[in-house]
Amino acid sequence: MNDDPRSWYLDPRAAAAARAADLTDLRKQVDEMLDAMIAKFYAEIPYADHQARGDEINMAYYKRHNIETILRLRRKRTIDALAIGYFTKRDPVRGASWAHYVEDEMLHDEWFAGDLGRVGLTKDEIYATEPFQATKLLTGYLQYGMEFEGTPLALLCSVYFVEYTTTKTQPSWVRNLEEKLGRDKLAGARRHVGTDIADEHADFVWGVLTSLVASGADEAKVLDHMKIVANLWVAYFLELYQAVVAPATSSFEAAGTLAGRFA
Repeated sequence: MNDDPRSWYLDPRAAAAARAADLTDLRKQVDEMLDAMIAKFYAEIPYADHQARGDEINMAYYKRHNIETILRLRRKRTIDALAIGYFTKRDPVRGASWAHYVEDEMLHDEWFAGDLGRVGLTKDEIYATEPFQATKLLTGYLQYGMEFEGTPLALLCSVYFVEYTTTKTQPSWVRNLEEKLGRDKLAGARRHVGTDIADEHADFVWGVLTSLVASGADEAKVLDHMKIVANLWVAYFLELYQAVVAPATSSFEAAGTLAGRFA
């Protein structure tokens, strides 16, 4: 999108209207791609369906996954704030909407920490944990978009990726974990998924994302970002698997090597 500083700080409503676009076909293409990725994830990534279908839950895997969720959420807040700054200059109407969304999501890590507390982990243990390499790479990729490309498009694509795949996968994960661990142990996860679905977060994020797309080149960037984000998430699940379930036997089994061929 052409980003001319001379267009900043003008009438907010006019700025928002100028950034409105009907990208129904692009969303259909993205959603179909994500559906295919979800199927491929379950078919090819080891332990991918453990939380959705496992009969005996590997508690070390469950705990470490939720720790990483918390660590990722805490770091993503910083990039969300950068996106608010971007919109304050160019599109304050969407900036206000994004700020409200960020406010709603800001402390969801506490919900997951509550779940971990109910299976014996303290907050000190959670927040003293070093994030996985894949988490650092994902966070770095999103911040790179803000710092070096000057746009939150990568961030918005990542958030849409998460919101969309959450609605498609997490209800079954939460149901199975509730059956195996007890409903009280999943109160935070259930609340988080319920909020995403009830508030139609995927639709909201797509509406903000489309304000950053003004050309065929921008549409191609959306698809590229979705693929890169998918690779980074696969790298995370492979790193989690290798850290907890089956350590890699050689450097050729590194998560990044395998994930690079996913999307």
